[in-house]
Amino acid sequence: QVQLVESGGGLVQPGGSLTLSCAASGSNLEDYTIGWFRQAPGKEHEGVLCMSRGDSSTYSADSVRGRFAIAKDSAKNTAYLVMNSLRPEDTGVYFCAADSKMGPAVQEMCTARGYAHWGTGTQVTVSS
Repeated sequence: QVQLVESGGGLVQPGGSLTLSCAASGSNLEDYTIGWFRQAPGKEHEGVLCMSRGDSSTYSADSVRGRFAIAKDSAKNTAYLVMNSLRPEDTGVYFCAADSKMGPAVQEMCTARGYAHWGTGTQVTVSS
């Protein structure tokens, strides 16, 4: 099965940018649907950006649409969350997740957090 390790979190000023990495091992990430999630202070765990297998269709939470993007590098077996125009409310622990199953729409999987494999998270703090 796939193992996932997030990195790249840290402190950034409002309006700044940050890119998170999700390094996969044990399996080819191309065979998985990929999701990025976050747990903000005082809020529920939410799906941020998720990408399906095959056609690479994506689902984005309303709060990050137009500011965040998901990407992957097949040669490095790594997925990325590219975050721009960061706001204080983006603060939280960010997790990557993966699942090999087919069928469910990416929006359904992302909003329901229906992923079998999870990393342990990386902290992102947006503050001046």
